[in-house]
This record gives sequence, C-alpha cells and structure tokens, in this order.
Amino acid sequence: MLLLEQIAAVAKPLQHRFEVMFVDDGSTDLMPPPLPEVPDGLARVETLRLRRNLGHQRAIAIAITYLYAHAEHDAIVVMDGDGEDDPADIPRLLARFMETGRQAVVFAQRAKRSEGLAFRIGYLGFKTVHSLLVGRGVEVGNFSVLPRSALARLVAAWELWNHYAAAVYHARLPVDMVPTARAHRIRGESKMNIVSLVTHGLSAISVYHDTVSVRTLAFLSLAALAVLTGLTSIVIVRFATDLAIPGWATSTAGILLVTMMNLALMSMFMVLFALRGRSEYAFLPLRDYKLFVLEVCPLVQAQGEG
Repeated sequence: MLLLEQIAAVAKPLQHRFEVMFVDDGSTDLMPPPLPEVPDGLARVETLRLRRNLGHQRAIAIAITYLYAHAEHDAIVVMDGDGEDDPADIPRLLARFMETGRQAVVFAQRAKRSEGLAFRIGYLGFKTVHSLLVGRGVEVGNFSVLPRSALARLVAAWELWNHYAAAVYHARLPVDMVPTARAHRIRGESKMNIVSLVTHGLSAISVYHDTVSVRTLAFLSLAALAVLTGLTSIVIVRFATDLAIPGWATSTAGILLVTMMNLALMSMFMVLFALRGRSEYAFLPLRDYKLFVLEVCPLVQAQGEG
C-alpha cells in the first residue's frame, strides 16, 4: 500500500475530495488485507475486480467507464499502479486542469524516462513507426486528469478499448500537457517485454487505422509510380532510341513488372482493410463494460469486523 500512502499524503493538503479505485486486472494473487480505516486525505478506497486479464489499456477502459456510470466525479486521475507515475505530480496536473476551466484532458508529458537502455531503444523505434504511419508523435502515456465532460464522449468511442491516450487524441478532445519525469517502480521488475511492447504499439496505431491505411496507400502509390517510371524508361530506350540495351534490361523489366503487380495487390488490400475497419462491429465501452466487471470491493474493514 505504499502507493496509496503517497497518494493520501499528496491529497491531504488539496481542496478536493479524493476517492481511490485500484483495478485488479484478473490477478490470481491474494487480495491484500483490509485497511483498518480510510487513510487521512482520502474519502474512499475500493478495488474494481475484473473477470479476466485484459491488459492495462483495456483495464483502464473498463475502470473509467464504470466510474462514469456509477459516480459523479468532476474528474478522474488516471495513473499506473507501479509508482512510475509519481503521485507528487498530481497537484501540478490538477492545477493545469483548473487553468483550462476543467475542460481539457491534461496529460503528464514524459520529459525523461527511467527504463533500461533496451526498452528505450525499442520505444524509440515505436515512436518512429508511429510518426510515419500516424503523422503524430508520442509524448504521453496514461498519467492524466480526465474531466467528466470529456469522459462522456470517450466512453462511446470504440477506440478506448484499444488505447486510452490514442483514443483521447482521435476523439479530438481538448488536450493540455505538463512536463514530468518518469519515477522509479516502487518494487519488483516491469513485466513489459518485447511482445508486450509491440502489442502496446500496435494497439495505439490501430486507433488510427484510417490514417494508417491512407498513408500506406500513398506510399505504395509513390512506389508504383517509381516502378512505372523505370519500366517506361526501359521501353523508351529499347524502341525509341539507338542506344544499346544491356542483357540484364529484360530481366530488370520483368522484376519491375512483378513488383508493380505486388504493389497493386497491396494497395487493394489496404483499401479493403480501411473499408472493413469503418464497418465492423466494435466493442463499445459504455454498452459492454459490464461483461468484464466481477465486483467492487472496499479496501477498508467494515465496522464491527476484526
């Protein structure tokens, strides 16, 4: 409960009513013993237990949709539970949130990361691919203040099921940022591996499937134009000039023709992919979140128990 103690210490001097909800993403570990009382500075502490492990992005989607449906909070602070999102930054996020008139989603902008070299290299690769396919850089994670006005729109977006931050941007909600440094884990080692990193990256990119499809199609079109230019040049040299044609020209023309056909097939696939993405039946958080909620458990011992 180290994180809870840090949150309570930060919340105590602030003029806000704080309630904390932890999300148990289908964990097989034993539930921690109940607290004797709610920590000073907090109004309530609960755990939302899910029926199965969904991954942290979908766990966030379920949790904030549950809060939208069952609570009347002015805003929700979304943060990871491993301590890398520093509770000491919460007052700064809330201050910026108040400056926006309680209307913008305020993200913690990652000014510095604390992971190892291998992870940072992999993350840099993801950011590069994301920028090329989506046309937007990656600057934020989950740590944020989410106003209820924005939440009302977000819970009706299927994109939230794949990636929280990307869904916020894709919904064109007003966004502001506060530079923060990534803190160190409270305990243990991160379970993020290459498979998790790639899956997380693909989930973020999938939110922009329309944009990815169009940008990929544009790239394939440029490549096809280059191949067509090469074929045209070979034909002109062969039949319209007296220049000598090397023996490999015919082979080169054949290779270019095959490449052209492959590019045409890939372009057709991208068009079909974009059309399918716009029409397929999707998970809607506000409608479907109940399927994965097992129970909500208070983390405070009831009066008379002991």
